Amino acid sequence: MVDSSEPRRLRIAGLHHITLICRDIERAVAFYRNLLGMRLVKQTVNDDDRESRHLFFGDAEGRPGTLLTCLEYPQLDPGKVGIGSTHHFALTVGSDEELRGWRDYLLSRGVPCSEVHDRTYFKSVYLRDPDGHVVELATEGPGLTADEPLEELGRRPVHRPPPSRG
Repeated sequence: MVDSSEPRRLRIAGLHHITLICRDIERAVAFYRNLLGMRLVKQTVNDDDRESRHLFFGDAEGRPGTLLTCLEYPQLDPGKVGIGSTHHFALTVGSDEELRGWRDYLLSRGVPCSEVHDRTYFKSVYLRDPDGHVVELATEGPGLTADEPLEELGRRPVHRPPPSRG
Protein backbone atom coordinates (compact mmCIF):
# COMPACT_ATOMS: atom_id res chain seq x y z
CA MET A 1 0.00 0.00 0.00
CA VAL A 2 1.24 3.50 -0.78
CA ASP A 3 1.81 5.80 2.18
CA SER A 4 -0.19 8.92 1.30
CA SER A 5 1.60 11.01 3.97
CA GLU A 6 4.91 10.76 2.06
CA PRO A 7 5.34 13.49 -0.58
CA ARG A 8 5.06 12.20 -4.13
CA ARG A 9 8.33 12.55 -6.03
CA LEU A 10 7.23 11.24 -9.41
CA ARG A 11 3.96 11.73 -11.21
CA ILE A 12 2.21 10.72 -14.39
CA ALA A 13 1.43 13.91 -16.33
CA GLY A 14 -1.26 12.32 -18.50
CA LEU A 15 -1.86 10.01 -21.40
CA HIS A 16 0.74 10.48 -24.16
CA HIS A 17 -0.57 8.31 -27.00
CA ILE A 18 -2.38 5.10 -27.87
CA THR A 19 -0.98 2.70 -30.48
CA LEU A 20 -3.18 0.39 -32.54
CA ILE A 21 -2.27 -2.53 -34.78
CA CYS A 22 -3.99 -2.29 -38.16
CA ARG A 23 -4.14 -4.48 -41.25
CA ASP A 24 -4.19 -1.71 -43.88
CA ILE A 25 -2.74 1.74 -43.22
CA GLU A 26 -4.76 3.35 -46.03
CA ARG A 27 -7.96 2.08 -44.43
CA ALA A 28 -6.80 3.58 -41.11
CA VAL A 29 -6.15 6.93 -42.84
CA ALA A 30 -9.63 6.83 -44.38
CA PHE A 31 -11.16 6.28 -40.95
CA TYR A 32 -9.10 8.46 -38.58
CA ARG A 33 -8.25 11.33 -40.94
CA ASN A 34 -11.01 11.36 -43.53
CA LEU A 35 -13.96 10.28 -41.38
CA LEU A 36 -13.04 11.47 -37.86
CA GLY A 37 -11.04 14.49 -39.00
CA MET A 38 -7.88 13.80 -37.01
CA ARG A 39 -4.75 15.30 -38.50
CA LEU A 40 -2.18 12.90 -39.93
CA VAL A 41 0.84 14.48 -38.23
CA LYS A 42 3.62 11.98 -38.90
CA GLN A 43 4.34 9.11 -41.30
CA THR A 44 7.31 6.97 -40.38
CA VAL A 45 8.30 3.37 -39.65
CA ASN A 46 8.23 1.46 -36.39
CA ASP A 47 11.52 1.90 -34.51
CA ASP A 48 11.35 -1.73 -33.37
CA ASP A 49 10.42 -3.16 -36.79
CA ARG A 50 11.62 -1.05 -39.73
CA GLU A 51 9.36 -3.06 -42.09
CA SER A 52 6.19 -1.77 -40.42
CA ARG A 53 4.72 1.62 -41.31
CA HIS A 54 3.83 3.83 -38.33
CA LEU A 55 1.37 6.72 -38.66
CA PHE A 56 0.55 9.34 -36.02
CA PHE A 57 -2.84 11.08 -35.86
CA GLY A 58 -3.61 13.91 -33.47
CA ASP A 59 -4.57 17.53 -33.09
CA ALA A 60 -3.23 20.28 -35.37
CA GLU A 61 0.09 20.47 -33.46
CA GLY A 62 0.49 16.74 -32.80
CA ARG A 63 0.54 17.31 -29.04
CA PRO A 64 0.97 14.39 -26.65
CA GLY A 65 -2.39 13.50 -25.16
CA THR A 66 -4.09 13.83 -28.56
CA LEU A 67 -2.02 11.21 -30.37
CA LEU A 68 -3.24 7.93 -31.74
CA THR A 69 -0.74 5.89 -33.72
CA CYS A 70 -1.23 2.95 -36.08
CA LEU A 71 1.28 0.21 -36.85
CA GLU A 72 0.59 -1.71 -40.06
CA TYR A 73 0.83 -5.50 -39.82
CA PRO A 74 -1.28 -7.04 -42.62
CA GLN A 75 -0.04 -10.57 -41.92
CA LEU A 76 -1.15 -10.82 -38.25
CA ASP A 77 -4.19 -12.78 -37.11
CA PRO A 78 -7.06 -10.83 -35.55
CA GLY A 79 -6.66 -10.18 -31.84
CA LYS A 80 -8.68 -11.88 -29.13
CA VAL A 81 -10.53 -10.04 -26.40
CA GLY A 82 -9.42 -11.06 -22.94
CA ILE A 83 -7.15 -10.26 -20.07
CA GLY A 84 -4.15 -8.38 -21.41
CA SER A 85 -6.11 -6.81 -24.26
CA THR A 86 -7.66 -3.35 -24.31
CA HIS A 87 -11.44 -3.07 -24.33
CA HIS A 88 -11.72 0.37 -25.95
CA PHE A 89 -10.27 3.85 -26.07
CA ALA A 90 -12.15 7.14 -25.87
CA LEU A 91 -11.77 10.35 -27.84
CA THR A 92 -13.09 13.59 -26.34
CA VAL A 93 -15.79 15.75 -27.87
CA GLY A 94 -16.75 19.12 -26.39
CA SER A 95 -20.43 18.89 -25.56
CA ASP A 96 -23.62 16.84 -25.59
CA GLU A 97 -24.70 18.68 -28.75
CA GLU A 98 -21.43 17.87 -30.49
CA LEU A 99 -21.75 14.22 -29.48
CA ARG A 100 -25.24 14.05 -31.01
CA GLY A 101 -23.84 15.78 -34.11
CA TRP A 102 -21.09 13.16 -34.37
CA ARG A 103 -23.63 10.35 -34.08
CA ASP A 104 -25.81 11.86 -36.82
CA TYR A 105 -22.75 12.41 -39.03
CA LEU A 106 -21.48 8.84 -38.57
CA LEU A 107 -24.87 7.33 -39.30
CA SER A 108 -25.20 9.52 -42.42
CA ARG A 109 -21.88 8.03 -43.60
CA GLY A 110 -23.11 4.48 -43.04
CA VAL A 111 -20.96 3.94 -39.93
CA PRO A 112 -22.85 1.87 -37.34
CA CYS A 113 -22.69 3.33 -33.84
CA SER A 114 -24.51 3.07 -30.55
CA GLU A 115 -27.17 5.30 -29.12
CA VAL A 116 -25.93 8.06 -26.81
CA HIS A 117 -25.20 6.49 -23.42
CA ASP A 118 -25.31 8.49 -20.18
CA ARG A 119 -22.34 7.28 -18.13
CA THR A 120 -23.05 9.67 -15.20
CA TYR A 121 -19.64 11.37 -15.59
CA PHE A 122 -19.93 11.88 -19.37
CA LYS A 123 -22.07 10.86 -22.31
CA SER A 124 -20.75 8.67 -25.06
CA VAL A 125 -21.26 6.88 -28.38
CA TYR A 126 -19.45 3.70 -29.42
CA LEU A 127 -18.32 2.57 -32.87
CA ARG A 128 -15.67 0.31 -34.36
CA ASP A 129 -12.77 1.22 -36.61
CA PRO A 130 -12.05 -0.90 -39.72
CA ASP A 131 -9.87 -3.29 -37.69
CA GLY A 132 -12.51 -3.82 -35.02
CA HIS A 133 -11.11 -1.55 -32.29
CA VAL A 134 -13.90 -0.15 -30.14
CA VAL A 135 -13.77 3.65 -30.28
CA GLU A 136 -15.76 5.72 -27.82
CA LEU A 137 -16.59 9.37 -28.41
CA ALA A 138 -17.11 10.92 -24.95
CA THR A 139 -18.07 14.36 -23.68
CA GLU A 140 -15.79 16.22 -21.29
CA GLY A 141 -18.43 16.64 -18.63
CA PRO A 142 -20.06 16.70 -16.29
CA GLY A 143 -16.96 15.00 -14.83
CA LEU A 144 -16.18 12.71 -11.91
CA THR A 145 -17.51 15.19 -9.37
CA ALA A 146 -21.07 14.68 -10.68
CA ASP A 147 -21.88 12.38 -7.74
CA GLU A 148 -19.29 13.23 -5.07
CA PRO A 149 -17.15 16.22 -4.11
CA LEU A 150 -13.59 16.60 -5.41
CA GLU A 151 -12.04 16.00 -1.99
CA GLU A 152 -13.77 12.60 -1.75
CA LEU A 153 -12.81 11.25 -5.18
CA GLY A 154 -11.29 7.77 -4.97
CA ARG A 155 -12.18 7.24 -1.32
CA ARG A 156 -15.54 5.53 -1.72
CA PRO A 157 -15.16 1.73 -1.58
CA VAL A 158 -16.33 -0.36 -4.51
CA HIS A 159 -19.32 -2.53 -3.71
CA ARG A 160 -19.47 -5.56 -5.93
CA PRO A 161 -22.81 -7.19 -6.65
CA PRO A 162 -23.24 -10.67 -5.17
CA PRO A 163 -22.32 -13.52 -7.52
CA SER A 164 -25.20 -14.76 -9.63
CA ARG A 165 -26.57 -18.18 -8.88
CA GLY A 166 -27.36 -20.28 -11.80
